[in-house]
Amino acid sequence: MDREQQPFEDIEVRGHIIDSLLLPKILDVITTGGGSFSIDEIAVGQSRHDSSYARVRISADDDEQLNEILRQVSDHGATPIAAADCRWEAASIDGAFPEAFYSTTNQRTEVRLSNTWVEVRLQEMDCGIVIDGAGGAECRPMTDIRRGDQVVVGHLGVRVFPQDRSTDRGGFEFMNSAVSTEKPKGVAIRQVAEQLTATRASGGRTLLVGGPAIVHTGSVEALCELIREGYINLLFAGNALATHDIEHALFGTSLGVRLDCGDIVEAGHEHHLRAINRIRLVGGIRAAVEAGALTSGIMYECVQHDVPFLLAGSIRDDGPLPEVVTDALEAQRQMRSLSQGVDFCLMVATTLHSVAVGNLLPAWVRVVCVDINPSTVIKLNDRGSFQTVGIVTDVAPFLTALVADLRQLPDG
Repeated sequence: MDREQQPFEDIEVRGHIIDSLLLPKILDVITTGGGSFSIDEIAVGQSRHDSSYARVRISADDDEQLNEILRQVSDHGATPIAAADCRWEAASIDGAFPEAFYSTTNQRTEVRLSNTWVEVRLQEMDCGIVIDGAGGAECRPMTDIRRGDQVVVGHLGVRVFPQDRSTDRGGFEFMNSAVSTEKPKGVAIRQVAEQLTATRASGGRTLLVGGPAIVHTGSVEALCELIREGYINLLFAGNALATHDIEHALFGTSLGVRLDCGDIVEAGHEHHLRAINRIRLVGGIRAAVEAGALTSGIMYECVQHDVPFLLAGSIRDDGPLPEVVTDALEAQRQMRSLSQGVDFCLMVATTLHSVAVGNLLPAWVRVVCVDINPSTVIKLNDRGSFQTVGIVTDVAPFLTALVADLRQLPDG
């Protein structure tokens, strides 16, 4: 086809598009998709804090190819200049989007309704956008869609504001890469302590996503101190962390091993099940604390200091404890609700919970993932939680050093 007869669309992109490499990514998407481009206007910010602007014409062989390119570049913040309201279709059944639904990212998004750009509420990746009767819009997961919901389709009238990846890590300058085994751990941990202190001082909320290794490695008291001192405002975990924490509180063991000396206790393999049974007999974790049957540990401190917790079950759980949510979709809904308004998230030694929570958090929530296995952070980044930075280390030295640093800080 003659280039003058090719379908085209003019787009614009704003922000830190040069230093964050957004513009090169957009141009690469165009050429990889079989299209061509011309940069008709560009204004480059002169300092690190200045915004840049580019207007680009995209040409393609046919409308289908052009629409596919526009779909991909929109995720990088590119917006068609010829403004139009978004399009929507009514869902035909419960639990499913229309075929051409717009699939969300975890970055701030707006839709155009009646010639006005409206911010999408409850931003989350891998959802659809539902238009409500009051002229607003919100992200909604597929399982919560109901027949007749007005679901945005296509990319027309939708714009994304990419998180500035060159500066979005704030104080975390120690991590130029998302995960590294060679960065100095002391500097990294101190900056996590500073972030926890700043979040508490500003009245913000910190979410801890924890795995049972916190208990196995003898780090219960360190986490308890974080809860007592108000650094942790919300806990997400599974049956295992709570079970072994309670086992430790009742029997002094974790998986039947005494944490004070490392001895294996005779019949200690029964302790975790006996701990679950004792809690079930009194009606739950909160009831056990109120009755004086549980007097120490992570779950005890959460109850005593009004720190909400969500224990999500799995198919391999023993018991489980009464508070464990065994319906996966219901656990996801509760996690989605509780995590609204979280400012900082600390993930410690749990791959599955970390990935699950990473999927729920918008891109502007700072996330630090601590794990002995670097693949946990890599998985988070691969699934789109690019704001995650990682510290590759064991749980015990991390939490011990973190508590020590917090004690030394002015507000610690």
